[in-house]
Amino acid sequence: MSAKRILIGGTASHVGKSWMATALCAWLRRRGVRAAPFKAQNMSNNSYPCPGGGEIGRAQVAQAEACGLEPSVDMNPILLKPSGETESQVVLQGKVWKTLSAREYYEHHEFLASKVQESFDRLASRYEFIVIEGAGSLAELNLRRSDLVNLGLARKLRAPVLLVADIDRGGVFAAVYGTIALLEPSEATLLKAFAVNRFRGDPALFASGARLLEAKTGKPCLGVFPYAGEIRLDEEDSVALSVVLDSPAFDAPALGSSKQLPSDASSVATAIAILRLPRVSNLTDFRLLRWAEWIERPGNRQYGVVILPGTKNTVSDLAWMRRQGLDGWVREQHAGGALVIGICGGYQILGERIEDPLGVESEQRSVPGLGLLPVVTTLHEKKTTEVVEAVTAKGIRFRAYEIHMGETEKLSQADSFATVDRRPEGIRRNRCVGTYLHGALENAAVVEELTGFRPPPAPPKSQTYERLADWFEAAADVKFFEQTYL
Repeated sequence: MSAKRILIGGTASHVGKSWMATALCAWLRRRGVRAAPFKAQNMSNNSYPCPGGGEIGRAQVAQAEACGLEPSVDMNPILLKPSGETESQVVLQGKVWKTLSAREYYEHHEFLASKVQESFDRLASRYEFIVIEGAGSLAELNLRRSDLVNLGLARKLRAPVLLVADIDRGGVFAAVYGTIALLEPSEATLLKAFAVNRFRGDPALFASGARLLEAKTGKPCLGVFPYAGEIRLDEEDSVALSVVLDSPAFDAPALGSSKQLPSDASSVATAIAILRLPRVSNLTDFRLLRWAEWIERPGNRQYGVVILPGTKNTVSDLAWMRRQGLDGWVREQHAGGALVIGICGGYQILGERIEDPLGVESEQRSVPGLGLLPVVTTLHEKKTTEVVEAVTAKGIRFRAYEIHMGETEKLSQADSFATVDRRPEGIRRNRCVGTYLHGALENAAVVEELTGFRPPPAPPKSQTYERLADWFEAAADVKFFEQTYL
């Protein structure tokens, strides 16, 4: 039996589509509905490997967890990972397919649409309800012919649509009314309701506003949903990573705050800098380090820890570091006593050289690194994507994952960062650590082993998803939702 489905679209990017979809997944699970998430096309450098192999966008991983499921490549059949200003690596059903410009990508529309349908059909045959997340705005008129993820998909799948608008950014009347006014009659028929998201204060105060919008659009309001900045979700998928880094999840609180900082957070030892690389990836690595400073240029402060995060294009971001003067600054920080940690692409940058014989990332065949670790990295076209169980030198066990294109070889004897299936992984040498293990710093005990201080723990994800289900149920017209979408 084919699954019921809903498409959650938005008036714009960053209005809370991923949030609403995750909340709905959690609420459906609470009701005993076997639901699964789906996003046909995602643009994100925040990805995660699925247990069966392949990678998908991190937002769909969170939605799968909210449904009580392991993530699957069919939940996000197309993942675009920006590798430059005009090109993206296309990950198709979990595997790297091609690197294409936008123009080249659209030339493959029919083939990609068939893959989207293929993945959706597999999910629909296994689950009772599919929560489909759209992308950007429903009213992107210039993309109608090449639409794989919004109303074109809803029409093809006969999926009723819920429109989400963000009142916190202002202009919610124009956003909702304008979006609906721009739809073709056949598209407007698919749109069954709208939701007003991120209302600060008592949502009842906007009841008259919701009625005005209902009168203007002819569509019912599912609910006025409150702003819930205290609930933390894995970062929503977006190429506009500055929006993510500037979101409440990454706001640095005042020094000394007992809620998010170690008690000695004002000391040099606990001062952490994370390089805000242009193509930074896998921001969830730093969910515990909420007081860290994200930096783009050298400063005068001496830090206790400097972190080079993952990146979608190591060579390009290393060149950016040199233009910014951050290569010398990292060396100075290390000489001044800082622990320097490189994760994935950051690990590659800390080495002696990055070799690119096949031109995977650059026309340069060999690029010097920062020279802080005695390793050399060779890039190749095959991508490693796997979830692993690791053990640190002091015996701390933790779950992690690898997503990288390249292999790193030690040039001289040095301690490993951890072991994975009895093989050595990464390197530790002279207050410098390199590892491919994303998720290592999400374990408070690992952070303590490396730095000497233990960060405050994050709430368990199960608790977060329960709070999201509560958030949805308290604000939504549940009876209307059941009659319209269930």
